[in-house]
Amino acid sequence: MANKALNKTHLTWIEGLQFVGRAETSGAAIVLDGDPEFGGLGSAVRPTEALLLALQGCMAMDVISVLRKKRQHVTAFYVEAQGTRAEEHPRRYEKIEVEFVVRGWDVSEKAVARAIELSQTKYCSVTASLNAEISTTYRIEQESPPEE
Repeated sequence: MANKALNKTHLTWIEGLQFVGRAETSGAAIVLDGDPEFGGLGSAVRPTEALLLALQGCMAMDVISVLRKKRQHVTAFYVEAQGTRAEEHPRRYEKIEVEFVVRGWDVSEKAVARAIELSQTKYCSVTASLNAEISTTYRIEQESPPEE
């Protein structure tokens, strides 16, 4: 039986509700903090915001990779997300809306839609890990090709 992929992280308390997390594989760090209303310093990303960012990052990496493979001429790309959380604890995300904005020339609407679909249904492990309704939209901003 093949080994399952294993990610290991470490989280260290700094003060208040501020923590520094470090990913063992990459060595990268992230600072997390809580809402000042509940004892946080308000100095860093909150865990629920980090979850949205993780979803955006995962899907964005998938989409831009697929668009590159489809030889789309993308000059700018960004993703916006907003999540609606339950009113009762644990206040999980119930619905998340993700919008992709792709700028470039001769960008195929079909290619963008397919890239998003593949991310959402096949590639993005964050999407697959969430128990929330995730809806997506996209906007293509066409521009003229560069002059040679």
